[in-house]
Amino acid sequence: MRPRRAVLVVALASGGALMTILVGLVTNAVSAEAHWPGVLGVVQRHGWLSLGVLGVLLIGLTALLAVLSDSGAPAGEPNPLVRSDDGAEPPGAALVLRALPRDTAAFTDRSAELERLTDLVETSQHSGEPLPVHVVDGMPGVGKTAFVVHAGHALAERFPDGQLFVNLNGHTPGRTPVKATEALASLLTATGVPTQRIPVGDDVGAVIEARAAMWRSQLVGKKALLILDNAASYGQLEPLLPAGGGCLVLVTSRKRLAAHEEVVFAVEALPSDHAIALFTQLSGRSPESLDRALLEDLVRLCGSLPLGVSLLAARLRHHPAWSAEDLRERLSAAEGRLGEMRAGERAVAAAFDLSYADLPTERQRFFRRLGFYPGTDIDAYAGAALDSISVAEARRHFDALYDDHLIDENPGSRYRLHDLLRDYARSLANEGDSMDRVQAAQRMCTYYLAALASANRHLLRAPAVSPPGPDPEVPPSLQIPNVGTREAALGWLENERPNVLACIEQASSLALHGLVIRLARSMAPFLRQAGPWDQAVSLHRTAADAAQRTGDRQALAEALAELGVVRRFMAEYSKAAEVLNEAVSHYNAVGDLRGKANALNQVGIVWYLTADNEASAQAQTEALAIYRDLEDRLGQANALADLGMVLRQTSKFDEAVATQSEALSIYRELTDRYGEANSLRDLGVVHCLMGEYDLAAQRHREAYDIYRELNDRVHQAYALNELGVVRRLTGDLAGSQEAHTQALENFSDLGDQFGRANSIRHLGVLERLAGRPTEAMRAQEEVLGLYRDLGSRGGEAAALSELGAARGAAGDRAGATDAFGQSLAILSELGDRCGEVEVLNHQALLLCTAGETATAREYSSRALSLARDIKCPREEARALEGIGRCELTTGAGDLALESLREALAIYGRLGATEAVGEVERLLATQAR
Repeated sequence: MRPRRAVLVVALASGGALMTILVGLVTNAVSAEAHWPGVLGVVQRHGWLSLGVLGVLLIGLTALLAVLSDSGAPAGEPNPLVRSDDGAEPPGAALVLRALPRDTAAFTDRSAELERLTDLVETSQHSGEPLPVHVVDGMPGVGKTAFVVHAGHALAERFPDGQLFVNLNGHTPGRTPVKATEALASLLTATGVPTQRIPVGDDVGAVIEARAAMWRSQLVGKKALLILDNAASYGQLEPLLPAGGGCLVLVTSRKRLAAHEEVVFAVEALPSDHAIALFTQLSGRSPESLDRALLEDLVRLCGSLPLGVSLLAARLRHHPAWSAEDLRERLSAAEGRLGEMRAGERAVAAAFDLSYADLPTERQRFFRRLGFYPGTDIDAYAGAALDSISVAEARRHFDALYDDHLIDENPGSRYRLHDLLRDYARSLANEGDSMDRVQAAQRMCTYYLAALASANRHLLRAPAVSPPGPDPEVPPSLQIPNVGTREAALGWLENERPNVLACIEQASSLALHGLVIRLARSMAPFLRQAGPWDQAVSLHRTAADAAQRTGDRQALAEALAELGVVRRFMAEYSKAAEVLNEAVSHYNAVGDLRGKANALNQVGIVWYLTADNEASAQAQTEALAIYRDLEDRLGQANALADLGMVLRQTSKFDEAVATQSEALSIYRELTDRYGEANSLRDLGVVHCLMGEYDLAAQRHREAYDIYRELNDRVHQAYALNELGVVRRLTGDLAGSQEAHTQALENFSDLGDQFGRANSIRHLGVLERLAGRPTEAMRAQEEVLGLYRDLGSRGGEAAALSELGAARGAAGDRAGATDAFGQSLAILSELGDRCGEVEVLNHQALLLCTAGETATAREYSSRALSLARDIKCPREEARALEGIGRCELTTGAGDLALESLREALAIYGRLGATEAVGEVERLLATQAR
């Protein structure tokens, strides 16, 4: 409880006691059973007045207590910026803690700096002025991180929307500084943004801008604390800074960072008195037993840096038989061993040397090998693999090193070396045989291969291109984490992502190309579904380079195929097709038929998405033939399902149903629920186009239920969109609006731009049907740009068709005609005859409304012929209705009645209630 609040509470309590006395006095006064002297006599003489005053005081104090109670509750948004650290989102390539690291109990002084910071924050918050960036700089080991963490804990109540801690690796030995793209991705995932929503691309500048904009939007209206530790430059951290003034940003760096809005806190070495106080506190010795002059000499030898002082004190505490003089002699003897370190760090390194020398031999080896580890943090399993020991022994080493102040703890039973200690451990490791480094890298890669093989068993329904290689041969001493469920596997992968990527980078630098290839292959399933996909692109490029260096065409084909899959996810269709075709060539050269079929299947999907239907059908047919020769049932099902979508897109509905049904049968035979759901959904689309709305709705609901069972939100949204279309066509416009809106929310959360465009297009159709053509046009113009950016020709044609209909409803005949013309050109090129019929019917209605009856009838007749040819009853009925309207206008009543009645019968059979009502109104008009 803060002091001022405590005083107020005491005042309230005293007031309550006083009122209790007054109650007694008033009661006594009213009863007139006693006489009170002095001022109290007034109370007795005016008892009822005193009672009224007492009531007013009680009300006032009650109100004050309520205000205090409210002010004690955290203000801010109902949904905090920072979620609980439940491992539900991947950390990205940078280490981000969703809460502050543990505050040190031995934090010494810095009261002036802390008071200054607190005053600045309080002043800014009270005045409503934006909080400036606060940069804490100083030499290594001076306690910059300890200061900002301590300050963060002290100020946490003022920033109730959360606290984030990011290590930017600006001066971390053996690690390149964290790139702004990686830091932004990590911050966004740490604050709850799904990785699929995080912008990706090859233009680094554009990606930084897009991610920074999303990050700033996350902080709008928030009061959050952001610690950016170990920054290399202002350019590195600038994109991470929030735009609003309600967030406090604390930055640490070994360099002075130039920025006009910052407040600089230069943290210097501790004053001698404070350094001595810290040493005494941590040494466990009484101040009287320590010579002052000797203490001054000890803290001088470690530069009065908190890190060095803490290490020296720990040595003395752990050696009760030592005197302070013994410690000084040992430190002085060790001081000469500082080859590569700068003079300013010499005393700290000497303290490290002394601490290291005091370790048992096996712990020295363990600490030394930590210098080979390239990751950001490490757990006992990885530590055990690194030193070829048991996990239990690794835990004992970590605990002991933590007690000796040679390693720090992170949440989740993980550990990390301070930068200076990492540098020291690396220098020790490099003193040994050069092969030690290679062998350590091999051990770590072997460990991660084994652990990834275990995790991947829970991730894969079926590999998108080629399965990860066989499980590596696991040495008897190697232990891996128990990941018995999909959730556990994802959690482990999310934690280890930056460490595995760092190991791949290290293996690449050591020319361990085979391990690079295998690790990249093993990471592919996770990155494929979790992203960020630009990170996956970089990984597979590295694997492809390694395969080229070794002349391994099989591995090169696999890396290129995975790269193509990720490019497809990123909607970079031309690049995806290019690398997938290259993969096909390499698979062909090495005689890997299954790999070739998988790559053909993937490139066929790319061509389907870009509506190159002929190329897509050819690729899927070729893949299907290979799968049948290999008796690969799952491959057959995949190729059949994707071929069925191509047939549906080219309006070959009967063939599409037969092909997709065969795929569905195989998926059910294999109990592949994911494949079953996909086939059910596409069958629903075909049945909808064929006018079989009840069956279409049933298929979509079945697919949606399976997607929910699989917790696949992306495909749930696709099923909802298709269900919304069926509801619209059967007159349930409210249900359609609900389905498309829910789908749009899912797509927006997950960052699926194609699905999002589809949802907006469908909602735009509903706006037109509701008589709001302006809103309908706005929606279609938005998605038209999205489809063009994605290279989706089919989506572009559908948006142009609806844009024309909306413009026609708004009276813009010229604009409508132009949009219809563009749509027809694309649909004709794609062979989408169902889409052509829809546009022809839209044009006929526009022309009929404009009084051009003859031309309108010609369009309706063309639409009727085409609809009957492809067996699309909905568009057949629309064409008949259009002909009937034209005949009514020309006075050909009998012909009009015949066409309208035929249209009515089809609409009735389809269950299109709104269309039935409209035609019945036309018939009733004719009857009068």
